[in-house]
Amino acid sequence: MSTERDSETTFDEDSQPNDEVVPYSDDETEDELDYHEPAVEPQQNRVNKEAEETREPFKKDCTWQVKANDRRFHEQPQFMNTVFFCIKESKYANNAIKTYKYNALTFLPMNLFEQFKRAANFYFLVLLILQAIPQISTLAWYTTLVPLLVVLGVTAVKDLVDDVARHKMDKEVNNRTCEVIKDGRFKVAKWKDIQVGDVIRLKKNDFIPADILLLSSSEPNSLCYVETAELDGETNLKFKMALEITHQYLQEENSLATFDGFIECEEPNNRLDKFTGTLFWKNTSFPLDADKILLRGCVIRNTDFCHGLVIFAGADSKIMKNSGKTRFKRTKIDYLMNYMVYTIFVVLILLSAGLAIGHAYWEAQVGNFSWYLYDGEDSTPSYRGFLNFWGYIIVLNTLVPISLYVSVEVIRLGQSYFINWDLQMYYPEKDTPAKARTTTLNEQLGQIHYIFSDKTGTLTQNVMTFKKCCINGQIYGDHRDASQNSHSKIEPVDFSWNAFADGKLEFYDHYLIEQIQSGKQPEVQQFFFLLAMCHTVMADRLNGQLNYQAASPDEGALVSAARNFGFVFLGRTQNTITISELGTERTYHVLALLDFNSDRKRMSIIVRTPEGNIRLYCKGADTVIYERLHQTSPMKQETQDALDIFANETLRTLCLCYKEIEEKEFEEWNKKFMAASIASTNRDEALDKVYEEIEKDLILLGATAIEDKLQDGVPETISKLSKADIKIWVLTGDKKETAENIGFACELLTEDTTICYGEDISALLHTRMENQRNRGGVYAKFVPQVYEPFFPSGGNRALIITGSWLNEILLEKKSKRSKIPKLKFPRTEEEQRLRTQSMRKLEKAMVVDLVKRYKKAITLAIGDGANDVNMIKTAHIGVGISGQEGMQAVMSSDYSFAQFRYLQRLLLVHGRWSYIRMCKFLRYFFYKNFAFTLVHFWYSFFNGYSAQTAYEDWFITLYNVLYSSLPVLLMGLLNQDVSDKLSLRFPSLYIVGQRDLLFNYRKFFVSLLHGALTSLVLFFIPYGAYMQTMGQDGEAPSDYQSFAVTIASALVITVNFQIGLDTSYWTFVNAFSIFGSIALYFGIMFDFHSAGIHVLFPSAFQFTGTASNALRQPYIWLTIILTVAVCLLPVVAIRFLSMTIWPSESDKIQKHRKQLKAEEQWQRRQHVFRRDVSTRRSAYAFSHQRGYADLISSGRSIRKKRSPLDGVIADASAAYRRTAES
Repeated sequence: MSTERDSETTFDEDSQPNDEVVPYSDDETEDELDYHEPAVEPQQNRVNKEAEETREPFKKDCTWQVKANDRRFHEQPQFMNTVFFCIKESKYANNAIKTYKYNALTFLPMNLFEQFKRAANFYFLVLLILQAIPQISTLAWYTTLVPLLVVLGVTAVKDLVDDVARHKMDKEVNNRTCEVIKDGRFKVAKWKDIQVGDVIRLKKNDFIPADILLLSSSEPNSLCYVETAELDGETNLKFKMALEITHQYLQEENSLATFDGFIECEEPNNRLDKFTGTLFWKNTSFPLDADKILLRGCVIRNTDFCHGLVIFAGADSKIMKNSGKTRFKRTKIDYLMNYMVYTIFVVLILLSAGLAIGHAYWEAQVGNFSWYLYDGEDSTPSYRGFLNFWGYIIVLNTLVPISLYVSVEVIRLGQSYFINWDLQMYYPEKDTPAKARTTTLNEQLGQIHYIFSDKTGTLTQNVMTFKKCCINGQIYGDHRDASQNSHSKIEPVDFSWNAFADGKLEFYDHYLIEQIQSGKQPEVQQFFFLLAMCHTVMADRLNGQLNYQAASPDEGALVSAARNFGFVFLGRTQNTITISELGTERTYHVLALLDFNSDRKRMSIIVRTPEGNIRLYCKGADTVIYERLHQTSPMKQETQDALDIFANETLRTLCLCYKEIEEKEFEEWNKKFMAASIASTNRDEALDKVYEEIEKDLILLGATAIEDKLQDGVPETISKLSKADIKIWVLTGDKKETAENIGFACELLTEDTTICYGEDISALLHTRMENQRNRGGVYAKFVPQVYEPFFPSGGNRALIITGSWLNEILLEKKSKRSKIPKLKFPRTEEEQRLRTQSMRKLEKAMVVDLVKRYKKAITLAIGDGANDVNMIKTAHIGVGISGQEGMQAVMSSDYSFAQFRYLQRLLLVHGRWSYIRMCKFLRYFFYKNFAFTLVHFWYSFFNGYSAQTAYEDWFITLYNVLYSSLPVLLMGLLNQDVSDKLSLRFPSLYIVGQRDLLFNYRKFFVSLLHGALTSLVLFFIPYGAYMQTMGQDGEAPSDYQSFAVTIASALVITVNFQIGLDTSYWTFVNAFSIFGSIALYFGIMFDFHSAGIHVLFPSAFQFTGTASNALRQPYIWLTIILTVAVCLLPVVAIRFLSMTIWPSESDKIQKHRKQLKAEEQWQRRQHVFRRDVSTRRSAYAFSHQRGYADLISSGRSIRKKRSPLDGVIADASAAYRRTAES
């Protein structure tokens, strides 16, 4: 249990947060939060004062000016920005997208500049320069140049490959085509040639190339249907609507070519759902809003063609602005590795300084008095010590491993390919493989603490299905036959009797069909009639098939369900709605449509029946419907019980009710309704008040239950990730009830979870702060700190944050007090899961940033739409869901795949393996370099600290490049402690990465100590063996060159056998690399020590015959074997004791892996329903915004040229009668 205070957050007590108000806009930076210019008085319209009075106040910050069909206008001097000295360019971006970094001319200089910005590369460049100074260097220049060229070359090739891919992608997008008006006619042009002010034509299924103002379309009243999957991940269609003036006058090509409208609007920004501007044309001004703008990245659907005026192009478009600033992400191990390299730098300087001082002292005591050491230079001992300092910097430079960075890049690249090639993360339905879009973050996947997930399209399929209903207290939807007998296996209901059935609904309760057809319970027919009547869906006919265009998938599912059960919505006009009731067509007069919004949580329709009766039909959330029911309304308790059952099954529910209205009552209410409809101020509030007066004394009919289908494997994935101690937060724009229910559906929440709400926690925070103030004062420092837990210990709790409480947190950030708010959320023994709701795209990013900053935890964000891009870029790792939901999130992500369930394999298998491999690699790499380099240090005590090397120059050059590189690379690529199946079966194995147990400063110093001890053995055992030794031929081979060969041979064998001890997953490749590296060393050494190569390059190869002479002595081989044994046997003993006495969980699983081969099957947790306890309120199935009722009642959304339905209806009626008679 943590002893730190649960919260240090302070709040504005007088602030009034609101779900609909964001503390600051998407485009404000932190520096801009403190200051806002006061609102400016509206401009006076030059041409029409009357029009000016009717439009909204226009702000001076709307400085973006667009002139239609006039490219020269945008090239005027006032629109030019200075780029460099006298070079200027237009502030209007062209439509070409540029994501690449280099071209053919800039690649080499820019890439080298970027690489030398790395401290290690620059360090080795300085070393190379120092080695060119004869007075300093005792090493040949090529010992540094060759490794440096390899590092720079490999990195450059990798960067080149990545940039070529970006070039190809940019070229593909920029060369798409559309029609643009040029010289008075529409001509085909590439996207990159489009400019602001151009008038373009788009056709069905075309991508929108820029942000454009919709002028007209082929649809009546110039409606245009667009799919916004690239922006928000939702596949249901949205519709946009042109101005009536442009719809009337801009249909033909010649009128579009002469169109000279002038637009003033806001500057480019990333607010996807807002737009403010004015069109000046024909001496009149027309206000523009987001409903008239088609955004880049959307797709034209169900609209033959449309015309638009380009407002924002290229980098100025909202989707590009919304992508945010690309952040360079680095892993936690990267930062740690850099600090360790800096530590090695300090060690290097201290060693060099100490040895240089030793040399100065030795020169003063010995060197100056030894005539045979005189070199012709009369330098002082201190000057010689100074030169030797730089000499030792060069000799000991391999303490800082130049090949470390390139080796890390190679390992990461290989691990990325393993992710790309993983067939178990391949989604065949969409032909979508997993894709590692970056190669620098793989090991970070094994250290995730928090996952932030979008809901729509990420956890769910965004496909709504009608599952159950409750009518007159009776639940329908179970597996029952027509006699009301339950069956475990039963065929789906056959809807063939209904000619309008779409064949997509699977329903298993045959008793409901019996009730509908028999008409024994009028409430059943009334129930589905209400579903067909009360909605904002629009009907369309395509190729003889009836299609629905719904503003939300929930409404589409309900209307489609009514259609399948025989109550078919056929179409609507401005004042009527036509329905086929079990084959009989009836038209109803619509008197009023009371629209839905997030406060009302319901919608109603008032109609006059053909018989002249007036009736109100209403559907909405149970929390608001039950408050408005008549006291005598039947079946309230039975319906409530059904709602609890539906909620336990995590279904989205709505209550349905109706009311008979007297003529006089309606006339009185209608007067108030008309007055509120034309109110110039506070119109929405006035309408809501009028709606309240009529929506009361309702009669309950029943409730619907819709399933928002989760993607396959979501509950299993969340369950396993939770067992891996990963905290999962779902950031969704849904209502509280919907957010809560989806949490239960995916098992983020369970029946034993105690749910806490942000507003309740806020009261606890204020109480705690008040207590802290009361304990303050002069004597506060003498009072011991009191720990006040938020909750009793134990148990599993979840926190649901609503938009209002989140705004309260963010308002604190805006206020910029001296005490920055720290979000230390309350803890229990099992960490909370958190769900937040009503999240805008920037709010999602700020929540991620708060957790990153104050919890100091590694975060992962996963989403599928453009509204998730900021969150994806803010998190340490961003994952995009690809497929039908759009590609904008994928383009900004680090990893992508098609289904949420693949996340468990990405983290628990690839992430954990990558982390373990990288940790083992780094520990071994530091070990082998210290074992190699510190031999020079021990040798210095016997050569007067003269910076003399203990090895041959070519051995120093090739040690990290050839002799010890391949085995450690393969371990970093292939090693695994347990199999992928066992990794998934035991998620707790993941915890070692979260706690940094395998690579930290302690492990680093242990590796350094191991390397130092190994170097000590490598030097002194051969030194002792050479002290008083006589060869078989009577000679004493105690020369420097033989000594160097002996140490080098023992070193190569030791470090390669050590990698064998560190390898837990053996393959032929690993074994071949270890023994092959040793064989390669001896082969190259004998070649370099041959007489032939000495004849060719006498100055470069001076160890002629050394290897053959030294290694023919048996005692030298015994010396090598003894040295290797003393280095490795203690390691073997310590490993054995560790695995026997203190085995890790991985060790235990490895030991019993044969018994664990049978894979454990995951089972979904069973829900326990308690009839007397309502565990949560049922959700309401609305997800569209207010405004569609106005659109429908205005008549502008209705097709005026509709093909007659008489023939189709007659055929359907005849088919129904034939079915009924049979």
